[in-house]
Amino acid sequence: MAATLSLTQFLTLDGVCQAPGGSQEDPSDGFDLGGWSVPYGDEDFGRFVSEVFERPTAFLLGRRTYEIFASYWPKQTDPADPVAGKLNTLPKYVASNTLDTADWAGSTLLGGDVAKEVATLKERTDGEIQMHGSGGLARSLMEHDLIDTLHLLVFPVVLGKGRRLFADGARPTAFRHIEASTTGAGVGIHTYALAGRPSYGDY
Repeated sequence: MAATLSLTQFLTLDGVCQAPGGSQEDPSDGFDLGGWSVPYGDEDFGRFVSEVFERPTAFLLGRRTYEIFASYWPKQTDPADPVAGKLNTLPKYVASNTLDTADWAGSTLLGGDVAKEVATLKERTDGEIQMHGSGGLARSLMEHDLIDTLHLLVFPVVLGKGRRLFADGARPTAFRHIEASTTGAGVGIHTYALAGRPSYGDY
């Protein structure tokens, strides 16, 4: 049974996914509005994140997300931490053609044709492979219909600049909306399943 691949992504109302977690998380291209998700981190948000991290059998990360995670999570050693417990013990696959090594325990580099590597990874893995962030990698994989489930957390803020998950030129794709909730702080949590190509009509 092949694994499913899910993406959990934080988005602003105008679709920006860059640097949600801190001012220095990703300042590339002069982005100076990082940390925009932090004021909305209430109990409902924490509960959702904990539930997501109950499910994975492996993780797939882009280079930048890997470097951010690897600089923080190995230092979190509380056995009761639901995120650290999974990230530090489960297999992690890092899609990168620029990294030479991935020293975080349990990490394996995927180079070359990333879409082909990820398709093979899904075939030989069971359960749920999770992606968190990794917007550039996500865009590449969506071009090949390799992401089965999207968990999009939409924060009530507009930034007007920054990298977007769905950029101009994205492959036309239809999804089925399967679940929704809203946190007390106003973050809309939407889950979508890949449904193929869009259909069209006229009003």
